[in-house]
Amino acid sequence: MISRLLFFLLFPTLCFSQTLTGIILDASTNKPLETVAVYFDNTTIGSTTDEEGRFSISYSDAIQSPLVISYLGYEKVIIEDYRTKSDITIKLKPTDVSLDEVLLDFDDELTRRQKLKLFRKEFLGSSKYGKSCKILNEKDIFLRYDKKRKTLFASADVPIIIKNKALQYEVSFDMIDFEAIYRYVNLKELDFALDRVAYSGTSYYKNLDKSDKRKTKRSREKVYKGSVQHFMRALFHKNLKEEGYEIYHKGFKVDEYKYFNIKEKDKTGLKEVSLKEKVSILYDKKDQSDINVFVDRFLLDAYGNYSAIRGVYFNGAMGSQRMGDTLPLDYGLNTKKETQN
Repeated sequence: MISRLLFFLLFPTLCFSQTLTGIILDASTNKPLETVAVYFDNTTIGSTTDEEGRFSISYSDAIQSPLVISYLGYEKVIIEDYRTKSDITIKLKPTDVSLDEVLLDFDDELTRRQKLKLFRKEFLGSSKYGKSCKILNEKDIFLRYDKKRKTLFASADVPIIIKNKALQYEVSFDMIDFEAIYRYVNLKELDFALDRVAYSGTSYYKNLDKSDKRKTKRSREKVYKGSVQHFMRALFHKNLKEEGYEIYHKGFKVDEYKYFNIKEKDKTGLKEVSLKEKVSILYDKKDQSDINVFVDRFLLDAYGNYSAIRGVYFNGAMGSQRMGDTLPLDYGLNTKKETQN
């Protein structure tokens, strides 16, 4: 499973904050749009436009995600070069939200209820965190099962709203695509054996009322430890052992960096990582994962953001993580431990 599929541009890690202001207009009328969502992808940092269409949003060097402009009935805009700007004007174009008649009439021998059950399992996950999640607008999700390819597809014209009770987040997930591919299917018995699942989209996390409770903080920390996000940060700082990771190759424990080639990327603050051979990752002596890299190299920053995401795959404990097990990219970045080399 791929935990973060949307490719984003990585920037140098500096130590300052900036504020971006702007105005959002209707492209056809040039009138300001109110309550437009403006957020950094996969973070808790966001804002909305006022009655004049204006917004202001602050960010630090820790935020590497694209800026997302999203409004119902209009095409979404993603901005990656916002660091070169201080004030922007965005004109949103209306979208054609008419439904595909072929999709609506498609007969795939599964009821909508059955497809929703499969979708929930592979999108939210089956952990206690995934099971605590509830999708608040399931009626907006379009589902199709391809019998020949043994694949479940999902899409939505509006963001999927997820309430994660265990982690106390409300997540707005604007889905780009979703597919769950099964290696074995018995439609009569409704028996599905998953091969792999992948989904992509932009997301905005909102803390719920009980997010500051001690129990919630413990749950979030438990989810974070041993996650892809945690592993990538430890890989960057070369403190895998200190963070509880062991690396194995063909069943034998090896030096943590024998098969990872990590070097500085010019003066950008990024590191370039390549993997010589497939290795296994053991966290806390009990949670095992495999990492497979199908690109020559990928870029990594101090916060665990990495590029070439479609070329980096995890199986096992890390590969089983779903939306219900995820944290925003800015989780823990207010502590020196996570942001210093």
